[in-house]
Amino acid sequence: MGTLGNMRTSIRLAALSVGVCAALFGAGPASGQPLPRPEPSVQPAPQVPLPPEFDAGFYSPPADVVAATAPGGIIAVREIHVADFSLFPLNVDAWLVSYRSNNHLGQAIPAVATMIKPRGARPEPRKLLSVQIAEDSLSQYCAPSYALQHLSIAPFAGQIVAGAEFLFAQAALQQGWAVVIPDHQGPNSAYAAGPLAGRITLDGIRAATSFGPLGVGTRAPVGMYGYSGGSLATGWAAELKRSYAPELRIVGAATGGNGPDLGAALTMANNQATAGLVMAAVLGLAREYPDFSRFLDGHLDPLGKALAVVKSPLCVQYQSAVLPFMNMKAMLRTQGDPMLHPEVVKLVDETRLGRSVPDMPMFLWHSQWDEILPLGSANQLVDAYCRDPRASVRYTRDWASEHVVAEVTGGPAALLWLRDRLDGVAAQQGCVTADVASQAALPGVLPYAMSTLGESVLALFGKPMGA
Repeated sequence: MGTLGNMRTSIRLAALSVGVCAALFGAGPASGQPLPRPEPSVQPAPQVPLPPEFDAGFYSPPADVVAATAPGGIIAVREIHVADFSLFPLNVDAWLVSYRSNNHLGQAIPAVATMIKPRGARPEPRKLLSVQIAEDSLSQYCAPSYALQHLSIAPFAGQIVAGAEFLFAQAALQQGWAVVIPDHQGPNSAYAAGPLAGRITLDGIRAATSFGPLGVGTRAPVGMYGYSGGSLATGWAAELKRSYAPELRIVGAATGGNGPDLGAALTMANNQATAGLVMAAVLGLAREYPDFSRFLDGHLDPLGKALAVVKSPLCVQYQSAVLPFMNMKAMLRTQGDPMLHPEVVKLVDETRLGRSVPDMPMFLWHSQWDEILPLGSANQLVDAYCRDPRASVRYTRDWASEHVVAEVTGGPAALLWLRDRLDGVAAQQGCVTADVASQAALPGVLPYAMSTLGESVLALFGKPMGA
């Protein structure tokens, strides 16, 4: 086993300790395939949630049990209490669901998703939104399934993105939709491994549509939403849906802050303030791709290997802050540009979006001045889709924004677009590209955003969400 591999066990054991310290100091199966399992009994909600590193019975069921379950089949269920930034419980019904998925090689793996049902009577089946949160971290305690729970330490240990993006899931709950939030990085926290994340997302939707208490059902319309790191999972789910989960009724997908080409993202971030964030993606990819892991093990210089140890137990806020402006390429001891090394070329090609055209309408948006993920890659992705006359793509470039602001202004526009798709309103045929000063100024976006924010404030005082 290589140096990086040998570090992994100690890294996982260290993850909770790092998190605690950070919190204290401010921080349809064919023959021969597995058959669906009967729905398990629901475990009661814990008083204080355990991080996944110390909850192996739920997060890491026996391999034979996972392999004997069909993709999307439910293995275990637990009631939970979700909260804003772990402090303010929401008046909703929520569960953790353990289910079977596949890695990028088709091998069985366990996966976990958070499933939430709003209060109030709604005609069933409910509409469903799958929200892929930008986890962007390298330890399991940073995953949404733990970070969104009441009394979780994750928001105080560096996982601030999950809590912030949870507001978009709440907007869906306010409209009476059910929500599924998969831990799309998988059991090894393989940050940026898009083909893995897409499969986990699709199997999470399978699990949600078969989970009776959620009230969705297999014929319910489904939408998908993801921004930044979540856009990678959403985009891959959209591209894989036709071949991997054709039975799902996904009526639209919205992705923003897109990073379809990881090679371009790494090149853009090298020597820049965002280098720490992108290096974490490099380390995450090594957890899903053994050949790439061996490449790093054989070519990272001592500083690079030390950074791998330091960064691996950290959630997004802290690992992004570790050594920004670094020269990542210089840490790889290769002849010439490491981006031209065969193992790197192979990895970038296998993880690049645009390999197939999604069989659903797509809503994409990107900041003209995005400082993390290059606009040019988003443009190229849209061009690749739109070469197919069957594509249905609405693409907006937002000028008065950067990476973070673009989600604040574009997220409500994306949810309004998804609402039309879930209500059965047909999307436009073909492709439309628009440049706007700010999506916040588009018709209906600002009133919708303010209404959503107001409902979220009322939820802090116990108002049933979705009633």
